[in-house]
Amino acid sequence: MEKRIELEKRGRPSNQITDLNLDNCRSTNIVGLTDEFTALETLSLINVGLTTLKGFPKLPKLKKLELSDNRISSGLSNLTTSAPELTHLNLSGNKIKDLEELKPLENFKHLDSLDLFNNEATSMDSYREKVFALIPSLKFLDGYDAEEREAQSDGEDDDELNGNESEDDGENCAFSINGIEIDLKELEIYEKRLAEKRQKHPLAESVANDSNAELDDLDDYLAKLNSAADASSSSNDTKDNNSTNEQRDVGVDSNVTEINHETSFPLLLYGVMS
Repeated sequence: MEKRIELEKRGRPSNQITDLNLDNCRSTNIVGLTDEFTALETLSLINVGLTTLKGFPKLPKLKKLELSDNRISSGLSNLTTSAPELTHLNLSGNKIKDLEELKPLENFKHLDSLDLFNNEATSMDSYREKVFALIPSLKFLDGYDAEEREAQSDGEDDDELNGNESEDDGENCAFSINGIEIDLKELEIYEKRLAEKRQKHPLAESVANDSNAELDDLDDYLAKLNSAADASSSSNDTKDNNSTNEQRDVGVDSNVTEINHETSFPLLLYGVMS
């Protein structure tokens, strides 16, 4: 453990380190971790092989302690005097058998989250009620509060602090018309491309600006384009296939006589612009 501590320090003074990860370094007791780590706030000792917390150093600023997957069965009283500001303690996967071994934790004033998964103590009668009664400051036990409501993850807390909301809380990005779901962002992209197409092709522009017809939606607009194409085709029967190709360039298909309302708007728009 001592070598691992020196490696994790990376040449920094002990009193400047706030986070220390010693997972899997293998030791049955605390060795090399001293009172010099006065700024330490987070300490992780997962799967180290600890059997006791005897000799745990004084860490006055320690908030979060990870001790899961060890063999700890005693020595919890050392924590209450060495880390009085502790708020999160993970003891899951250890050898704690009963409430008596947890009794020292009642002295914590700020402990609000405790994990005891895979300890024999969790199988005792009224386990949750007894632990909540033992530690007055406790808010969450094994990830749930006294009312069985799940605790928020660290990521969710960060989102709230940063002013981020979940997708459900944000503004809707889609709506439905006649059973057709419209994606606003996708529709906006197609509308921009359609506007560019109108500027390039006079036929589409003249139909779009027809003062005698108000185009209530995209289906009406496509129908207008189709009618204009049919009229143009009838008056120019003697023209060769180049005329037909020009009509296709502006997104008009003379074979289309009916708008399929079951087709989504983005696909219709794509047909106009392709």
